[in-house]
Formats: sequence, C-alpha cells, structure tokens
Amino acid sequence: MESILSETQEKSKSSSGRDSLPTRELVCELCRNFYQLGWASGTGGGISIKEDHQIYMAPSGVQKERLKPEDIFILNEDGEIVKEPGRGLKLSQCSPLFMHAYKIRNAGAVLHSHSLNALSATLLYDKQFRIKNLEMEKGLEGFGAFDTLEVPIIENTAYECDLADSLEQAIRENPKSHAVLVRRHGVYVWGKDWKQAKTHAECYDYLFEAAVRMKQLGIDPGV
Repeated sequence: MESILSETQEKSKSSSGRDSLPTRELVCELCRNFYQLGWASGTGGGISIKEDHQIYMAPSGVQKERLKPEDIFILNEDGEIVKEPGRGLKLSQCSPLFMHAYKIRNAGAVLHSHSLNALSATLLYDKQFRIKNLEMEKGLEGFGAFDTLEVPIIENTAYECDLADSLEQAIRENPKSHAVLVRRHGVYVWGKDWKQAKTHAECYDYLFEAAVRMKQLGIDPGV
C-alpha cells in the first residue's frame, strides 16, 4: 500500500465538520509506524490528530498495527464523540490526557508512546528529565543544540484516565516542554500538527536513549 505520509495526500482534506478519510488513514499508518518502533506494542500507545475542528483518535485496547480507517473515533473540540466505529470498540483511555494538550497547547496532534527509552529515563530521574548540549535538541521547537532540555515526570496510576489531572498540571507548569513522561509507563508528546508531533516524538526518544546510555557510561547528561 502506498504511504500517505506525503504532501500530495495531505492536501486532500475534508471541509470543516466532515469526516476525512485521509486523516483516518494517516492515524492508522502512524500507528503501524509506532508499532514498528516499539512504541505501540501489546495494544499500548496511540495517536490522535486534529483536522478541521475534529479530532481523529485510535481506539483503546486493540492491536495498533492492524487498525483500519473505519476503526477510528471522531471527537469534537470539547472531547465529545461525534462519530464512533461501533463493533465493541472503545474510546482510548488516553482521551482526557490528549484533550489537555489540545486545549492548553493548541496542539494539532498528540501521541502516547510506550517506548522503553522513555520508561528507562523515568527510572533515572526524579521529577524532571534533564539533558543538554546535544544536536538532536534542535528538532524540538524552541530549543538549540546547546540548550538545557527538561521534561516533567509524573507518577503512574492504575488507570490511564486517572493521570489526567497530574498531566494537566505538568503541562501548565512546564510551558517550554512538548512532552510529559509517566514513571514506569511511557510518554505523551504533541506538536502543532502531525508532522511536528512525529518529529518531536522521535527527537525526544533519541534524547531519552542518549541520556540512559550516558548514565551507563558515568556521564551526567545534564552537564
């Protein structure tokens, strides 16, 4: 199947308030991509994309690499379901967390990763992940290669939806960060559109892995 991660396909958009098949397909393709990276295995992880005042969101508890366009939920800007796939599929438990990034940061896409790099990073830091002087920081909006990058870490809960309040607080208290780490769990990342969210997620993951390796070598990533 031809990839839809392209300029020509992206130009095929719905008019405001209408269902967009290309956006549904894009959610599915990104989920397959994240599965291959190890970010969405075992039904974990997911992504949502905002397009023409509607939010397209992968369902909960399904094999993300096998998603089809008809499996995607559509929400309005208040987080209310306007179109659901049925067939027993459930809205992602990440929904209230995603909505905080949409409302507070005006995000255009938000993803949740179960990356081992993100999880490992949360075991090496207390309240803030911290790294500096790495080239990959330039891939994050507002950062240069010699800046100090910090990402807040919140504590995990038994149910994902119960993270919403602490994630909201972390977003508000860390206005420069495009991500929030969850201890022994993973990370939430956003961007102004799906391209930036994907770029941010890849750069953060690189930096999480770099910090873990530096710590193993006895090097302080924050110096």
